[in-house]
Amino acid sequence: MNNQQQFKYSTGVVAYPVFFVMLIWVVFWLQVRFFRGIKNFGIYPQTFEGLRGIVFSPFIHGDIEHIYHNTIPLFVLSMALFYFYRDIAWKVLLYGILLSGFITWVIGRPANHIGASGLIYVLVSFIFFKGVFAKHFRLVALSLLVVFLYGSMIWYVFPVKEGMSWEGHLGGLITGILFSLIFRKAIAKPETYHWQEPDYKEDDDPFLRHFDKDGNFIEHLEAETENDAETEQSPKITYHYKKESD
Repeated sequence: MNNQQQFKYSTGVVAYPVFFVMLIWVVFWLQVRFFRGIKNFGIYPQTFEGLRGIVFSPFIHGDIEHIYHNTIPLFVLSMALFYFYRDIAWKVLLYGILLSGFITWVIGRPANHIGASGLIYVLVSFIFFKGVFAKHFRLVALSLLVVFLYGSMIWYVFPVKEGMSWEGHLGGLITGILFSLIFRKAIAKPETYHWQEPDYKEDDDPFLRHFDKDGNFIEHLEAETENDAETEQSPKITYHYKKESD
């Protein structure tokens, strides 16, 4: 897929992230108003019951501050994902939830791990390393922007704050790196033009033929003029008369 097809705006670039964020807020509203037990559907590491949290935990948050801090980066990063990596965006999101959740389930402390921060780390890690591997100026610029906005998040993959699931963050970081390698072939290639091809010859370029050796533009080429003159000539009509017999 070329860049014109890859880097193209569509309604899904905004609609899908909006839907995903709204779903998280709807679950939080249901949790606060009706079903407080939703909180218990997080990841409980190394327990059979805790496996269900691999799917449910990104949609569950402890309080309004928790969900607020996850909403903006999740929305911004998922929009970038659907714009720059449209073909693999859903794979990164869905598989990212599963793999980062499973890593958390394996390495996590015996606690209830909830929140979308693990998925956010998947997106940060994936977008950064994918851009580095791509060597495409737009994707590299996106990687630098991600570092500028969310680079400080790297510290939270370590146990630096009490009550924070650094295991979920680490699982997301590892998942993003793995996906940037697994989906490496899906990187958009920079556009190449015919003058960049190895067998390109200036003398055969129809555009450059309109310039003389001093760089002056030639409006009509001689060959074109001759062809035009032949085209403009009146058609030659030959009449054949048949002599009538006596």
